[in-house]
Amino acid sequence: MKKILIALIKFYRKYISPMKTTKCPYYPSCSQYGLEAVEKYGALKGGLLAAWRIMRCNPFSKGGYDPVP
Repeated sequence: MKKILIALIKFYRKYISPMKTTKCPYYPSCSQYGLEAVEKYGALKGGLLAAWRIMRCNPFSKGGYDPVP
């Protein structure tokens, strides 16, 4: 499951992300955060951390530095 999530994130970063006009207000970007979280904590906990980060990433958020815990 972990390998599938990592492959999906890498696919998103290579093919979908370049087509977006807006950029993530956080550093590291949401896709990098998700990749690091899944690699560090596994599919379940890392996936939940990534989903929570994506839910917080919107045009009204302050953004800034937000590393994987």
